[in-house]
Amino acid sequence: MATAAVSGSNATLDKINNSRNTLASSKETFLKLLTTQMKNQDPLSPMDSNAFTGQIVQMTGVEQQLVTNDLLAALVGMNDGGMTQAVAMMDKLATVETDKAVIKDGKATWSYEQSRAATSVKIEIVDKYNKTIRTLLPEDMSKGDHTLEWDGKSDDGTAQPAGGAYTLKITAKDGEGTTIPATSKGRVEGIVTAITNESGQNMVTIGGTKYPVDSVIGVTNPPAPAPTPTPTTTATTTTPETAAAA
Repeated sequence: MATAAVSGSNATLDKINNSRNTLASSKETFLKLLTTQMKNQDPLSPMDSNAFTGQIVQMTGVEQQLVTNDLLAALVGMNDGGMTQAVAMMDKLATVETDKAVIKDGKATWSYEQSRAATSVKIEIVDKYNKTIRTLLPEDMSKGDHTLEWDGKSDDGTAQPAGGAYTLKITAKDGEGTTIPATSKGRVEGIVTAITNESGQNMVTIGGTKYPVDSVIGVTNPPAPAPTPTPTTTATTTTPETAAAA
């Protein structure tokens, strides 16, 4: 359904663009004809200015209508397409790709890419206060994509709290000491608790933080809650002896 809305929005934009191109061509032709006519008009019988003034006013009105159509098309794309898709994520378990990774089940995972091979690579795991919590020296320093899985522990072996968000600081250098560009991406997973639109961009809220809808790379149903254990009762057997004692 969201795909149909997006397709409809694209078709509307195509019609608007075609109308604008036609108007621009017609306006340019009209101005050329008007200029030529004014240059060659009979001084004793000048042309009526009311006619071409009215035509210019009409063209201006059409241009204003096209601008209005642009705004309406943008609203349709935002509300019927993107917002519909975003609302469908509400209360779902979503995975977001961002520059941060969050500790979950005692670990956090990033992917990073080196533009070329290096002779030395240092990776620092940095907390929200820009403090380095862990320093790693990976053995694989080749060009391309890499995956880093962190056990959630600091350099002194202290386990960091679950839910903490961390970023990577990668320093890669070649044999001549030249810095090699490297980029990293982490993943955040959690329940979508809110859908908002910030300056025209649809956002999902996970764990109290807002992320662009475009950064969501996966959505699933949240895990079912664990069943509540049923209390057990101990059955007692009545014997003639216990009955007599009673």
